[in-house]
This record gives sequence, structure tokens and C-alpha cells, in this order.
Amino acid sequence: MFIQRKTQATALAWLIATSVCGAAFGQSEGGKSGQSGQREQSGQSDDLGVKPAQRAAQRVSDALAVVRQLEAEPRMKQLLRQAKGVLIVPSYGRAALGVGAHGGAGLLLLKQADGGWSGPAFYDIGGLTVGLQAGAEGGPVALVLNNDKAVNELMKKNNVALSADAGLTVLNWSKLAQGTAGTGDVVAWSGTKGLFGDVVAVGVNDIRFNQSLTNAYYGRTLSPREIAAGTVSNPQSAPLQQALGQASTTAR
Repeated sequence: MFIQRKTQATALAWLIATSVCGAAFGQSEGGKSGQSGQREQSGQSDDLGVKPAQRAAQRVSDALAVVRQLEAEPRMKQLLRQAKGVLIVPSYGRAALGVGAHGGAGLLLLKQADGGWSGPAFYDIGGLTVGLQAGAEGGPVALVLNNDKAVNELMKKNNVALSADAGLTVLNWSKLAQGTAGTGDVVAWSGTKGLFGDVVAVGVNDIRFNQSLTNAYYGRTLSPREIAAGTVSNPQSAPLQQALGQASTTAR
């Protein structure tokens, strides 16, 4: 009887110890799991500093293809020769074809005094507000800035517009086929037929400077004006800058 009771007591003690250790282990693992879940929900990751730079580099690469399309249009080359800058949106999403919708991501490059082009500043683009054709697909968009007035509007850091509301004339490129290139403050070109509809003037609102992508691309905090000054560079953007230079200086 004594041996049986002793054996039962030993077994009970072992069970209690196991339960306590298991609970402690569960709390520890649960804490780790909870912290991991919090990190996932907040979007944190070990390569947070790498991903924005990769996205920025991809945007620059995509913009190069758009410049090749612009270069293939002789009248657009004429327009670029006298332009002060260009805002390139490699892909304007179809789902954004409406007032206030988020359109896509873009790059602003400005022409320098020597005829070259600055490095890119990164922007997020809001909605096209005028002349949208129902059912039109999204696609590449380029906004050619014809004067300092248009450039200065984009030098503001937050929530700017290229539209009549901002005091700018933004002309639909397709309507300039028989007109004079360079008229208006901005000329809006699209690689998608009919995106801007049949109206002469269009507009883009809610254009925002993307500070985080710009910082990631250049490795330090920069303003649009600092990039526009041409005093900073990233070798990755050299092909884009060279292509714009060729498109804006060579006649067909």
C-alpha cells in the first residue's frame, strides 16, 4: 500500500511538472508567434529596406519601354525637343478610370540646361478626371511639361494637379495630330487608343511625391527640387536618361 501511494504521488508530481513546463513553452512560442503575426500585419520584414529599391528600379526599367514608344512618333519627338520635363506612368490601371481613383505610379524627369535629363523623382498618380472613354483599357501614359509653369506645379510635394483647376491647359495628344506641337502647358499622351476619349483637354489630379521610393532609390532623403537640380544620380537610370536625350534631340 505504501509503495502504491508513493508511486501515485510520484506520477502526480511528474504530471504537474510537465503541465507547468508545457504552459511556459506554449506562452513562449505563442509570444513569438504573436510577434511574428504583428510584424506580418504591419508589413514589416527583414528586407524592408531592399523591396522599395527593387520596386523603384523596376519602375525605371518600365519607363524606358514607354520612352521607346514616344520615340517612335515623329511629332512626339518634336514635342520632347522643346519640353521642360515629362511625367511617365508605365501602366495606368484600368480599375482607376474614374474620379478620385488611384491610377498608377510614375516618374518625373526634367530637362537640364545642357539638354540632358535629370534622374527620376517618384510619384503616385491619382485619377484622370476628364474625357475618359467607357471601357477603355489602361496602359502607359506620358505627360509632357511644356513650360516652367507646369514644372513648378509638380515641384510641390503633396497632392498637386495637372488640370484646369490648377490653372494649366492639359491637351489630349490625339487631338494634336493636325495641330501645333507644344501648345498648352501640358500634353497628355497615352499608349492606349481612346483612353482620353474625344475631348481636347484632360486632367490628372491627386499627384503625390513618393518620398519612400525616392529615398530608397538614391539612398538618402531628397526633395523633388534637389533631384531636378541634377546634382544626384543613380547609375541604374542612365539608360532611361540617355533614351530621353536621344528622343528629344534626334529628328526622324
